[in-house]
Amino acid sequence: MIIFQNVTKIYKMDDHETVAVEDINLHIHQKEFVSMVGKSGAGKSTLIKLLTGEEKPTKGKVSFGSYNVNKLKPNELPFLRRKMGVIFQDFRLLPNKNAYENVAFALEVAGRTQQEIMEFVPQALEMVGLKDKMRNFPRELSGGEKQRVAIARAMINHPDVIIADEPTGNLDPVNTWEILKLLLKINELGTTVILTTHNKDIVNSINKRVISVEDGRIIRDEEEGKYILV
Repeated sequence: MIIFQNVTKIYKMDDHETVAVEDINLHIHQKEFVSMVGKSGAGKSTLIKLLTGEEKPTKGKVSFGSYNVNKLKPNELPFLRRKMGVIFQDFRLLPNKNAYENVAFALEVAGRTQQEIMEFVPQALEMVGLKDKMRNFPRELSGGEKQRVAIARAMINHPDVIIADEPTGNLDPVNTWEILKLLLKINELGTTVILTTHNKDIVNSINKRVISVEDGRIIRDEEEGKYILV
């Protein structure tokens, strides 16, 4: 489903170069749950940007299903990204739209009808346990509630993969586990999940595949089992 073949990304800045990731070979299968771990600056975010087409590799090939991501033109990228749902640490909700409108906006961008929006948005908010908060604005929601709205928004177009980039970084332990349970539920329903995190307790509780990134390289790829971060 997702394949990185000999992928290297070098950023050129003024008179020097920075190697963000180097010679990455990676295959993520459909319906997998993968935790990608590593310290800040290890290369996790670069790998995500290469997958979503935000960055192009200096060398190698990134594939997502039938898409050769690095060959896509700017006007083709939206079609790729509709097959992906992305969740961020800082939620990225629109402050002047309520929970319903934030989720509906993703459908509007995709060109869905008003009837579809009225049907699908309440279903998505119910799935994340926020049907009673659909008229609340982000400023009226807790951190955990904001992240659940972000998950509903990411899921609304039924993507093939959910990319959760440090989704619990701003949450307390209780809300962290609630978000984790939601991601596992989404995975059980058939969606591939890629979770980036540096929280060893999260990684060890999932008991699924763990990919460790250090200095731009994959240093371990554990199919399943507990893994203690160092």
